[in-house]
Amino acid sequence: MANTLKFGNGEWYGKKDTILAYNDENSNYKPLPFNFSRASKATRVNKDGLIEEVGSGQPRVDYKDDSKGALLLEPARTNSLPYSANFSTWSATGGASVVGNKLGVGGGSDAFEFFSDGTANTRLYYSLSNTGELSFSVFAKKNTLDYIALYGNGGANPRVWFNLANGTLGNQEGAGTGSIESYGNGWYRCTMNWTSASLVNVRIYNSNENDVFGGTAGSVFMQYAQVEAGSYPTSYIPTSGSAVTRLADNAYQQGVTQVIGQSEGTMFIEFIPKDSSTLQILYQAKSSSGSIGQVDLRLQSGLLRALANDGGVSQFFINGGSYTVGTKYKVAIRYKLNDSKLYINGTDSGSDTSCSFTISSLDQVSFADSLSSFLPSVDIIDARLYNTALTDNELQKLTQV
Repeated sequence: MANTLKFGNGEWYGKKDTILAYNDENSNYKPLPFNFSRASKATRVNKDGLIEEVGSGQPRVDYKDDSKGALLLEPARTNSLPYSANFSTWSATGGASVVGNKLGVGGGSDAFEFFSDGTANTRLYYSLSNTGELSFSVFAKKNTLDYIALYGNGGANPRVWFNLANGTLGNQEGAGTGSIESYGNGWYRCTMNWTSASLVNVRIYNSNENDVFGGTAGSVFMQYAQVEAGSYPTSYIPTSGSAVTRLADNAYQQGVTQVIGQSEGTMFIEFIPKDSSTLQILYQAKSSSGSIGQVDLRLQSGLLRALANDGGVSQFFINGGSYTVGTKYKVAIRYKLNDSKLYINGTDSGSDTSCSFTISSLDQVSFADSLSSFLPSVDIIDARLYNTALTDNELQKLTQV
């Protein structure tokens, strides 16, 4: 079998507007650079655990979920909070107050301590009028108090409590749903999702009890707040006076017919999905000539799927199993006349033994195609191409977790 393209797996070489894949058949190293684009700055978690901002067009190799690094790809999002890192600009009620220059995520000193004097319902809030599906997130760490609560004032008044002592969700009320993610050293990203018809402001409460707003004197630490349109939180978008948009990531390679099996082949990807709500094309080989043909691995309707089509005519369509956001997967698709198969985490997850395969001139590979409307939100850890159809035994070994 010929492994014609390798990407990632701890070997990351990126600079502005490009990130490198390679072919090392017969010990002869050949670079296969991917075009990379993102017309804005963006953040990542670096090797030291710091959240850092990188420049426009700079690929983001993120180390949050894998010590070997992963290419972070996301669609465009806007942080509507104009002061994401300065809680002194937020309004305070009752006995609430904040003090800055505290040790934050990864060891920086731009966190705040949020105090309560013990008065019930003390809070910080910021006025916004966003509507639709929203995600409100903040990084937080316990101090003398164990809980924070996020609240969307308006409509059903959604609210979610977060236990910062053990990293678990508390009560979820008013159609608010929450998630909590560890960032190490006691820091958690706490997120509330809901659909808003009449948002007035977003609020943060501290407390020492679940389902209680305040009432106990003490403090928690906080950092980096974000309100964005969407059903899940994306990477932190810094703001300092106005809303900021992080634009979409794109990674694609053209003119590489020689590394893509034309009548048969295998595509492999190891990844962590970040979103389950939309159709996302994770990994695609396609033709740029005439009627477009393609082979791709995708997330769709809560399932991992593989398909091929040529000029709109289906060649095969295989439904695999369901997937969970934040979980690592190894997936491979074998494409071949009357013998296409999908493997997920070492398991045979679907096949098509009566499929046609007539696509020719496959000459492009992409993880996030700038021409596609189905951009992924994903960490790509490892990806490979083979110009032959691997056997079931080889597919099982390749995708074994």
